[in-house]
Amino acid sequence: MVLNMISTIVMVRLGKTYGNLMVDLKATNHKLRERAIRMVELIAGASREQAVAALSEVDFDVKVACLMLIAPTDADTAVARIAAADGRLRAALEMA
Repeated sequence: MVLNMISTIVMVRLGKTYGNLMVDLKATNHKLRERAIRMVELIAGASREQAVAALSEVDFDVKVACLMLIAPTDADTAVARIAAADGRLRAALEMA
């Protein structure tokens, strides 16, 4: 239990989470792609079709897809904002 708490704190500080969701996800199989779609729908308030389109454009990068839909912006700008925010989605959204 202590190890779980430590790893959670580390993930939050590294910017790998947004709320209670682990958004730094490598969607390498069908199950993880479906999870990524659901996360983008939830975070961005998007339809399934919008989430799939945004994720497909950015190779299923959840952070970039969310920023594209919320800001709204193009993929290159979203990638640059995420990088400028040290990989933190919340900070990138505040920059928009």
